[in-house]
Amino acid sequence: MSLGVGVIGAGIMGADHARIIREETADAHLVGVADADLARAERAAAGARAVTDGMALIGAGDVDAVIVASPDPTHAPLTLAAIAAGKPVLCEKPLAVTPEDCLRIAEAEAKAGRKLVHTGFMRRFDPAYGELKAAIDGGGLGPVRLLHCLHRNQYVPGWFQPQMAITNSFVHEIDVCRWLLGAEFVAATVIPSTSDAYDPLGDPLLIVLETDAGALVSTEVSMNAEYGYHVHAEAVCARGTVAMAEPARTLTRTDGARRSGYPVNWIPRFADAYRIQARAWVAAIGQGSVDAQAADVWDGAVATILAEQIVEALRTRRRVALELPPRPQ
Repeated sequence: MSLGVGVIGAGIMGADHARIIREETADAHLVGVADADLARAERAAAGARAVTDGMALIGAGDVDAVIVASPDPTHAPLTLAAIAAGKPVLCEKPLAVTPEDCLRIAEAEAKAGRKLVHTGFMRRFDPAYGELKAAIDGGGLGPVRLLHCLHRNQYVPGWFQPQMAITNSFVHEIDVCRWLLGAEFVAATVIPSTSDAYDPLGDPLLIVLETDAGALVSTEVSMNAEYGYHVHAEAVCARGTVAMAEPARTLTRTDGARRSGYPVNWIPRFADAYRIQARAWVAAIGQGSVDAQAADVWDGAVATILAEQIVEALRTRRRVALELPPRPQ
């Protein structure tokens, strides 16, 4: 039986989610798209129902599951509504913009008595990250000592605030590195490369996280790299290293040089991950749960909770101890 999916939000992410459900996901079909801009909802729906009320879409009888890709402040109320309706929900990151709302969502799911929330950290489904994790978990390289990461955006708009380098971008590393290492973070240090007077973002940032297993995670977060969108990770282990290859699918040799391209944003870079994630989400719903590889409600909460504390490390320029509250049971 085909799963009826409603998508809330018809921006870049919502429109892509709608397309993937409509064109690339077996055992599911797009019921409708909700967006405050009806014309934009109609474009993303491509013949499916288009509405302006996300809550109404959640409550619709022919909607079995929901994807939340609307503006960040709406994630908490929409996800809570989906839980209350007993409908599985894939919520784009962040699960919520405050730790308090994340915990409310986790508590609501716990009270519901079943796993309903998949947080959309798609990197867990990216083939390159998957191979990196397989190499680490295989044990042949020994324990990880250092995990080096790059997160470079081509550019960000003028309204982008310094803390968003952490809460909007680096939050992906928080989640995927927890997953890669199977560890929790216990402390953070953030070092801006420039003074506030020169660049309000302090861009790029060097962020160092310490894990409870003794490994270090170093990440360069650059918001204005200019040349393109570039994400990379390399694990330095006791008996060797393993690194992701460049994501370009083709290599050009001409005029005495070898070239490969970088995408302008994350959509083409993680196209495979979004498609694999959607299929895994639909399949897990058929089994009455959340995919074991996915970021669940607690993973989504942890990412926001830690990001807020890492922002404090940026503000104070001091090493900050990281703490997590008890997980709702």
